[in-house]
Amino acid sequence: MRCLIWCYTSNHCNKQVTQKDSEMKYQYNDGGREAAGFKGKAGDCVARAIAVASGLPYAEVYAALAKGTGSQTAGKRGKRSASARSGISVTRKWFKDYMASIGFAWTPTMGIGTGCKVHLHDGELPMGHLVVSVSKHYTAVIDGVVNDTWNPQRESYAVNADGNRHVSRRCVYGYWAKA
Repeated sequence: MRCLIWCYTSNHCNKQVTQKDSEMKYQYNDGGREAAGFKGKAGDCVARAIAVASGLPYAEVYAALAKGTGSQTAGKRGKRSASARSGISVTRKWFKDYMASIGFAWTPTMGIGTGCKVHLHDGELPMGHLVVSVSKHYTAVIDGVVNDTWNPQRESYAVNADGNRHVSRRCVYGYWAKA
């Protein structure tokens, strides 16, 4: 499939660019959040992604993450409430231990000074059940299909000053894979 993209740059205003469309497939999936009785919008992407990739009930994952968040020691802003509704700290030891306990192993795809090597893009992630870390978001990818409440893929197209096309995609910082 091919799609047409309009580029807007100072040197090439309204120049049409043809780009092969190779986004990952996307499937709406709330991980069982609504079925568990949760309503409204929330910043619970970590709980949703884990529920989808692990196959565990959303309420069970949410409760485990809320317990871990509530047990965190106080930081500069004080102690966090025991809730996973507004995000959690995925760098804490308790979170890494929880992911290991449900059978996931972390694979970093980016390091300090290395630049982005893996993108949320078709063919760049391994097959399997993954919980993927991208900028300010966690999403589930199952066998190359993004499962989330919205499509977190980003693609922007531009034409450089020398006339070459440039495609920018969302960087993957790392992923938890079902071991």
